[in-house]
Amino acid sequence: MNTQHYEYQLTLDKIIRKAAQIYPNTEVVHAPPGGPIIRSNYAKEWDRIQRLGSVLEELGAIPGEPGKFGSKIAVLDWNTIMHFELYYGVPMYGAVLHTVNVLLSPEDIIYTMMHAQDDILFINEDFTSLARVATSLIKTIKKVVIMSNKPDHEEVTFDGAEVYWYEDLIRDARPYNFQELSENMVATMMFTSGTTGRPKGTYFTHRQLVLHAMSVALSLSAPPINANIYDVAMPLVPMFHVHAWGLPYIAALTGIKQVYPGRFDWGWVLKTIKEEGVTITNGVPTILYNLLYHPDSPKYDLSGLKFIIGGSALPRGLLEEANRRGIRVVQGFGLTETAPVILLTMEKSNMKDWPEERKREIILSAGLPIPLVDVRVVDENGRDVPRDGKTMGELVVRAPWITREYLGDPEKTRNAWRDDWFHTDDIAVWDSEGYVWIMDRAKDVIKSGGEWISSTRLEDLISTHPAVYEVAVIGAPHPKWGERPVAIVVPKPGQDITEGEIRKYLMELVNEGKMPKWWVPDKVIIVNSELPKTSTGKIDKKALKDRLSITLD
Repeated sequence: MNTQHYEYQLTLDKIIRKAAQIYPNTEVVHAPPGGPIIRSNYAKEWDRIQRLGSVLEELGAIPGEPGKFGSKIAVLDWNTIMHFELYYGVPMYGAVLHTVNVLLSPEDIIYTMMHAQDDILFINEDFTSLARVATSLIKTIKKVVIMSNKPDHEEVTFDGAEVYWYEDLIRDARPYNFQELSENMVATMMFTSGTTGRPKGTYFTHRQLVLHAMSVALSLSAPPINANIYDVAMPLVPMFHVHAWGLPYIAALTGIKQVYPGRFDWGWVLKTIKEEGVTITNGVPTILYNLLYHPDSPKYDLSGLKFIIGGSALPRGLLEEANRRGIRVVQGFGLTETAPVILLTMEKSNMKDWPEERKREIILSAGLPIPLVDVRVVDENGRDVPRDGKTMGELVVRAPWITREYLGDPEKTRNAWRDDWFHTDDIAVWDSEGYVWIMDRAKDVIKSGGEWISSTRLEDLISTHPAVYEVAVIGAPHPKWGERPVAIVVPKPGQDITEGEIRKYLMELVNEGKMPKWWVPDKVIIVNSELPKTSTGKIDKKALKDRLSITLD
């Protein structure tokens, strides 16, 4: 038997090299609010990514190896072309790209960076103040690189860290000769949104990301999206959130033009969609809401736009308005731990024979498993529930790109990976055709604008007010955000407290960096009777929701 053969490695360089070779003139555009607009292409980006490799070498980044992390490169940035370059250059060098969720509270941002033990920090200049705090607290960070669109820059200093400017480094660097890497090397790292406590760390290898990109690209090329090289993609999922759902990799793999809008300004995004001919984008329902109801929206023809939606349930009214404007909406589902896509509302060949009502309902489902994904909906004993579209169970999943563990947390890892299936903690139903509907979160998480708010953590913060005896936080329906938190507070005996006092107290915690401002409840209800309990003594939130029937404007 001939043993002299090449072991092909599924690494990210295979994606961007091919894009530069086969689609060299296809544009990659950076169009931040107010400009300047940068028009690059895959050939130019490949050159800049090679130079980025030399920059990382100059900064002292250390490549990893299978089973061993390379240097951790943290990034605080919006959806920019520099972020796109880091998506490829850092993992291709052998280091680990840590995309930091800038929507977490400052306290949690510092926590995730400390937990990751980041070595080098790349920041958009908007995050200079936050980076200064990070470098003062996280002693592993010795170097900071500032990314800016401005031709000139002022002197910036950080205690204990050297400061560099991204464009200066790229301009002066030589193209780097990237070495062949093992596909099993860790490429990216990110943290969950912290729905049940502190954010949990996850990571993904080159092989996982390449397979994910291939599977999602294959799915999007089928009806109803029918993606092809004539499309133009604009990621509207923040790039710090689970690889922007893979779109920066998927679009390069398939030779699609990409547009990066910088920090989200919805009037500017609408203008850019029109001027750049964007045909594919993605995001949570709140993003679609912003595109449809922004004051400038009526000025733009959005017909033909294909919107991949996920993160929280798609409201029927929002879908109907999108359809009225000519937008084709496809729903998907995934988690941070699943890189993220595992389900998409793809069409089936026998769908043409289905009643129209059935077809409309399918659009509101989480979809079918994409290629290489296996899912089940199981009861508490791990047995499949009936595929009747009614019987609820937990969604469990297998796929090549699911995170292998939570960083430094073997107990949570064991709880998630049971019987060789990853347990999502999502309650779902499935039907005879294989479509899955997500019914609820097993934990009482609140999804606001596609971002998660931990009800238990918010309860803990409210409970620290000296006059609070008991508190429950539940999610109430909201027409724009999907859900918003509502707090039900019982005062201590003999104490009086008002909604305004609770909100003022929480704003003080916001200012201290204990929680994000958008976690502050939309409504605080003061009650003078004990909250209902379950048989185990826990507050019965379902009973609270049923009793109060809260809706928000």
